[in-house]
Amino acid sequence: MNWLLVVAGAMIGAPLRYLADRAVQSRHDSVFPWGTFAVNVVGSAVLGLLAGAAAAGAAGSHLQLLLGTGLCGALTTYSTFSYETLRLAETGAWLYAAVNVVGSVSAGLGAAFVGVAIAEAVWS
Repeated sequence: MNWLLVVAGAMIGAPLRYLADRAVQSRHDSVFPWGTFAVNVVGSAVLGLLAGAAAAGAAGSHLQLLLGTGLCGALTTYSTFSYETLRLAETGAWLYAAVNVVGSVSAGLGAAFVGVAIAEAVWS
């Protein structure tokens, strides 16, 4: 049963990631991977919110599997972040590569902390 929840979440997260990435990237005339950046930050916020809700007893294990492992696992993408950073560096866009690394890690952690804080404010 648990694996079905992960699959169901991933069936939503994977196409959502693709569509959101394309929508965001098409609005920016830049080599910077804004689409990947956006989905990773949003996914980090959702996972932080879910983790905070679980810590407060407001989200059970099934919801964690569906949204945390399935949806967020398919929505966010460390491999694409790594690949795009490598491509930026290979093409000489070192500043963009560095900004992508520092910005993605900082924004992702910040979004997760904000998600947890929101959950604590709502469910504590």
